[in-house]
Amino acid sequence: MHIAFIALGSNLDHPESKVRLGLAALAGLPQVQLVAASSLYRSAAFGHADQPDFINAVARLSTGLAPRALLAALLAIERRCGRERSFRNAPRTLDLDLLLYDAQSIAEPGLAVPHPRMHERAFVLAPLLEIAPACVIPGRGPAADWLARYADQPIVRLAAR
Repeated sequence: MHIAFIALGSNLDHPESKVRLGLAALAGLPQVQLVAASSLYRSAAFGHADQPDFINAVARLSTGLAPRALLAALLAIERRCGRERSFRNAPRTLDLDLLLYDAQSIAEPGLAVPHPRMHERAFVLAPLLEIAPACVIPGRGPAADWLARYADQPIVRLAAR
């Protein structure tokens, strides 16, 4: 079994419910066990600012799925939840990002692990560190060091899952 961390985010169509639905969908995947889920966090939209705030969380999974199969399952969940990719950083019903897969570094067409921008986003780092305080991002170092660098990105912890 492998350990994977997944970022969840939503800012459309009842975002808190969508993130909870995403967590339930992850737990229901074959060869996947939901080991931990962070609290929910609210953050301002990143990139394209003229949109509602996001609700974010991070899940820790134990999985027998290979990275590409796990990514395919994440994309299928997004589609079932109505995800449309109209433009970069667009509002979304549910976004699922494969952040980490064991301590592997993967660079293939359509698959990059660790997620290439995770270390720059407090809305990913704070919930990640909540459930994995000693997390190290391969090729980057301790996630806690990166969160300290982006303390100016406001996020608000809402509630435990």
